[in-house]
Amino acid sequence: QVRLVESGGGLVQAGGSLRLSCAASGRTFSNYAMGWFRQAPGKEREVVVAISWSGGSTYYADSVKGRFTISRDNAKNTVYLQMNSLKPEDTAVYYCAADRRRTVVASTRAGEYDYWGQGTQVTVSS
Repeated sequence: QVRLVESGGGLVQAGGSLRLSCAASGRTFSNYAMGWFRQAPGKEREVVVAISWSGGSTYYADSVKGRFTISRDNAKNTVYLQMNSLKPEDTAVYYCAADRRRTVVASTRAGEYDYWGQGTQVTVSS
């Protein structure tokens, strides 16, 4: 079992930045692909970014390309989401998730992730 705990959410003005962290328990963090998803009120959960277990493959949703960056520190069992140039439409609950499959390319499908954090609220004011 893997426990994921997100932190770093909050309220920020448009154009500002936040860095989300997701700390994972367990000794096999380096084997997991990691993803960040978000869900806004009344909308479905969507993938934001993902990184493969090796770190060699990343995915960015078109809406965040050039503004968000995912990274991982396997020594700290932590994955980060740096969010710059935030927009009001980025407002959502952000979840990190772990995928046990050692695929070359990180999945963008929520159903293929095995473990989820509790989520952290990000609110961007205009």
